[in-house]
Amino acid sequence: MSKMFSSMVCDMNLILDETLFFYLLGGWIGFAFIIFIVLFFIPAPYGRYLKNGWGPNLPSRPGWLIMESFSLIGIIVLFLLGKRTSNPVALIFVAMWVFHYGYRAVFFPLTRKTKKKQLPILVMLFAILFNCLNCAFNGYYLFFIGPLFPVQWLADVRFILGFSLFALGFIIHVHADNILNSLRNSKTNGYRIPLGGLFHWISCPNYLGEIIEWTGWAIATWSFAGLSFALWTVANLAPRALTHHKWYKSTFKDYPHKRKALIPFLL
Repeated sequence: MSKMFSSMVCDMNLILDETLFFYLLGGWIGFAFIIFIVLFFIPAPYGRYLKNGWGPNLPSRPGWLIMESFSLIGIIVLFLLGKRTSNPVALIFVAMWVFHYGYRAVFFPLTRKTKKKQLPILVMLFAILFNCLNCAFNGYYLFFIGPLFPVQWLADVRFILGFSLFALGFIIHVHADNILNSLRNSKTNGYRIPLGGLFHWISCPNYLGEIIEWTGWAIATWSFAGLSFALWTVANLAPRALTHHKWYKSTFKDYPHKRKALIPFLL
């Protein structure tokens, strides 16, 4: 068994050399810019934008559980196969990732009041593809070909700042999720004007929280792989936040006119 595990580790180390890895990562970042533009014209068809024409659907809860679990499980597998299992900094990085995706893959879908909400299987498959590639880029860099972070990195201002932003973003994101979830207690379709917290200033603090989180991750890991995740988060969520904001304003005549979409007082 130990020989087989060692062989798997060696094979993983031979998959990509550093040059090819960064070429692929550059292409991945470039693709994020394309998706960013597309999503301004075609909102991802789930939630309030669910419509016919995207193939069969499945219940939202198992869809979220399945698609987010790929990131949760994938990072653990890459960590165990990698070269850094005894490195304290690598352990903290994998713990940060698992903490977020433990929430997204398990706690979030199991505690949402989803009623009869549906998710297109095609959207779930796209999300699985994204999660696998994103996890692979970050995990392969951190646990295979990236620099070995010394324990002193934990006292570096970049790690402290990045970790602090990650924690702040997570708190903002979860608090906003809880407010949105509480709206579904009514007998309506769940779409009411959210109030409280950062909803006082913006329409989508849940998205702002995730953007802050993964910006913090990029700084804490000080890597292009981490940066790619931050850019993809912006590419996915910024257009959706603007679309949400427009939807709120057109749906509710009494929607707060001073409220912005994503960034207080600015956007």
